Amino acid sequence: MKKIAILGSTGSIGTQTLEVVRENKDIEVPGLAAGSNIELLEEQIREFRPRLAAVWSEEKAKELRTRVSDTDTKVLSGMDGLIAVSVMEETEILVTAIVGMIGIRPTIEAIKAGKDIALANKETLVTAGHLIMPLAKEKNVSILPVDSEHSAILQSLQGNDRKQVHKILLTASGGPFRGKKQEELLNIRVEDALKHPNWAMGQKITIDSSTMVNKGLEVIEAKWLFDVDVDQIQVVVQPQSIIHSMVEYMDGAVMAQLGTPDMKLPIQYALYYPERRYLPGERLDFWKLSKIEFEKPDMETFYGLKLAYQAGRAGGSLPTVFNAANELAVSKFLNREVKYLEIIEIIEDCMSVHQNILSPTLEEILETEAATYERIESRR
Repeated sequence: MKKIAILGSTGSIGTQTLEVVRENKDIEVPGLAAGSNIELLEEQIREFRPRLAAVWSEEKAKELRTRVSDTDTKVLSGMDGLIAVSVMEETEILVTAIVGMIGIRPTIEAIKAGKDIALANKETLVTAGHLIMPLAKEKNVSILPVDSEHSAILQSLQGNDRKQVHKILLTASGGPFRGKKQEELLNIRVEDALKHPNWAMGQKITIDSSTMVNKGLEVIEAKWLFDVDVDQIQVVVQPQSIIHSMVEYMDGAVMAQLGTPDMKLPIQYALYYPERRYLPGERLDFWKLSKIEFEKPDMETFYGLKLAYQAGRAGGSLPTVFNAANELAVSKFLNREVKYLEIIEIIEDCMSVHQNILSPTLEEILETEAATYERIESRR
């Protein structure tokens, strides 16, 4: 029986992970953690009967304790709660599906405890890849990507020598505003940006996909996951989201992973890697598909992607600034405090004034995040 813990169990990836658990009868879930949705977390506790559950605020934790007082689940709160769920002795895999840099400390502690990581929290590698990957190697821990693109790359690497990789072709749908120019994005509303053409995702990642910042974060993440230079990663717009990513080898051969847009495939692949299991769902019908299109990304209109390459090349603490500025800017956009195009303007401003730290400690990463937030909040 495989035993897993999930950080972010009430979000999009977390709930789909639990769907995979339901469909397979050999996974137990001793630990669950969520942000604030205690109604759904209570349902999950009653169904999966974890030994530990955690929520961020102590106030919510108190309410949840009352709600589940008839169960054997212990409810914790805060960072201590997240870490406790992450290092549970009986679990083998930690699914990190929470959004934001809050995922870094629990991930580090889980690696130290010898847990394999099913990684859906891209901020962990974007900001702290130089700390995470050497630690995982030292502890002989696997970092298994849950992003559809990075999972596709991992699948396309199977059976081949990674030293023979020439280029990674990271695909993007182009989002809801593909083909538009800057002047057409001046009055974009929250509702417009949340209409992704292919994928059902959480609000933050959906906005990131519309600006192509999400693809920029994936470029930096891929650098660490697959030990390649940023300039070996080429973004290719593939509007149908059928090819999830590709790997080009030194001899010119290109290996690709294709499939319908279904996050349960990369989730299940990470949980059972390298085994493949039956997954119910829609299959590709090539007769209906008829063609697959490719485009070059527009890095002038969607220049958040260009800024990501800049941050990835520089390394150090600059990717933390890129990530943190985007997190807060997107939050402000969702709260209707800034306009759509201001998201990237805010990122560019924060990056332009930052004094890069070449090999930041975890404390310096968190200090950089705080300083970035402070700059954004001080804007007039």
